[in-house]
Amino acid sequence: MKHMPVMQDEILKYFEPCDNGLIIDGTLGLGGHSEALLASYTRMNILGLDLDENALIFSGNRLNKYGDRIKILKDNFSNILPIMDSIERSELASGLLLDLGVSSYQLDTPERGFSFRFDAPLDMRFNSNQEIKASDVINEYSERELADLIYKYGEERKSRKIAKAIIDRRPIFTTMELADLIKNIIGAKNYKIHPATKTFQALRIEVNKELNNLYSALSDSLKIIKNKGRIIVISYHSLEDRIVKSFFKNESKKCICPVEVLICECHHSPMLKVITKRVHKPSFSEINANPRSRSAKMRVAELISGTGY
Repeated sequence: MKHMPVMQDEILKYFEPCDNGLIIDGTLGLGGHSEALLASYTRMNILGLDLDENALIFSGNRLNKYGDRIKILKDNFSNILPIMDSIERSELASGLLLDLGVSSYQLDTPERGFSFRFDAPLDMRFNSNQEIKASDVINEYSERELADLIYKYGEERKSRKIAKAIIDRRPIFTTMELADLIKNIIGAKNYKIHPATKTFQALRIEVNKELNNLYSALSDSLKIIKNKGRIIVISYHSLEDRIVKSFFKNESKKCICPVEVLICECHHSPMLKVITKRVHKPSFSEINANPRSRSAKMRVAELISGTGY
């Protein structure tokens, strides 16, 4: 199975100070980033998390040569606090890696229902044991709820028009039904991407609660990463990147009081130092080799006041 980890060289560079510690790969996927880290830093250990059963099987087989240096769990990275509380460890983690969004493997597996390149059931679940599928959202949410989530999570300006068309047409159960409906309703003339792309993004975020999980993981990382440990996040759309940028910025400030407060009342202590002052993007050569990396944005921060539990 072809797999090209995004910005692998940059991840190796930024995790170099953590070479003698535990890295939590919160989005293990097919194991590309973890394998690169384990091969490059022989004293490093990895705790890999993922919700996708098939990806876990593949990465488990790929990484089993590293023995007890790799531990793999089926879990959501939003649960890093209880996970770290439950595993045997002598110290806090040295780093957290989150490579967000949907994987190439998931996009290229028709029955997962992530892509409108294939006609398949509207699923979009990272974890097949989740109860709510994309078809449930499409067929059970009200017109206003659909319009709001397509606008909020897809940043789609024509969300109301799309929501009304869905209500008028449903039930809708397949990716092609939905994609063709959107294309026919709003057209493709002024779109550089397929006109259904933003709606599919919104559905995936809603089904998997992606933004809530991201914020939860970032907040809890301050409790499980030691001093000088690092957080690396690769995001693929503005909503994710905005959360990461804002979190890093706020946690690196001495004061987070509203601007109208003249004398600081928050007594906030900075816990992070932002390593990447400007967002990192893939090189032209990487984009040419792996076009799906083109929208990736990497941000890195370092703990300067890790408190633990």
